[in-house]
Amino acid sequence: MKVVLFCGGLGTRMRGQSSDQPKPLVNVGPNALIWNVMRYYAHHGHTDFILCLGYGAAAIQQYFSEKGADVVATISSRGSAQCFRLPDDENGHWNVTLVDTGVQTSIGQRLRAVQGYLDDDDIFLANYADGLTDLPLQEMIDLMISRPDAVGALAAVRPTHSFHYIRLGADGTVTKVESSTDIDLQINGGYFVFRREIFDYIGDDEDLVEQPFERLIAQGRLLARPHDGFWRACDTLKDVQLLSEMQKNGPAPWEIWRGKVGSAVPHSDPLPPVASLSPAA
Repeated sequence: MKVVLFCGGLGTRMRGQSSDQPKPLVNVGPNALIWNVMRYYAHHGHTDFILCLGYGAAAIQQYFSEKGADVVATISSRGSAQCFRLPDDENGHWNVTLVDTGVQTSIGQRLRAVQGYLDDDDIFLANYADGLTDLPLQEMIDLMISRPDAVGALAAVRPTHSFHYIRLGADGTVTKVESSTDIDLQINGGYFVFRREIFDYIGDDEDLVEQPFERLIAQGRLLARPHDGFWRACDTLKDVQLLSEMQKNGPAPWEIWRGKVGSAVPHSDPLPPVASLSPAA
């Protein structure tokens, strides 16, 4: 299945790491955050990536072009396309399509911008590209397949950043203070499975979660796969430091491709191949 990765956000909460480096290129251990997300999908056998670029697009393009192998093919029915392939011991190779979808574009509109690159695939995967997990991906895909009426499925995870909910009485008196980690609360983990019908639910200038998901919910066509295993967003410098420390002492929980904890697997793998295409008309 094709994997759409949203890589165009401004990443303002990450600016302490670098004044201009896009979030996907921030290192978690020896490899970029985006590489860790892509390696997760590759481990599950999904190696055809479409990256929706925006802020820092040139830096991401340079990152991949510098790591790519020799050009082995030029193919596309929608414009010029350079396909770079770099061998991957587990999966043969990765294909990566880079599409500049604009700096201020919402996620919903970024997804619409790459619709033409999905070819005729009925089901595809998507990801915010800023969270790491050991989610059993195939189970979420199977959930979607088992429900032909469903249009989308998302990973429901527990929040990792601690904050407090305050319950108030009618007169403003605080009646209870609860930690977010103690409440039976689940949030959108940013790992999605979609059918092509999702594009019928995204209107002009709309984001992905608000209006489109509300329409799906009203029709009972949005699913969630709860995951109580490891998941953590990488939003701040503190997150980067914590995840990097996990990786240093790893294998880290999300590094399912490295096997069991303590196994002698290298911490750094070759970067995958890149295919850079011009945006579809």
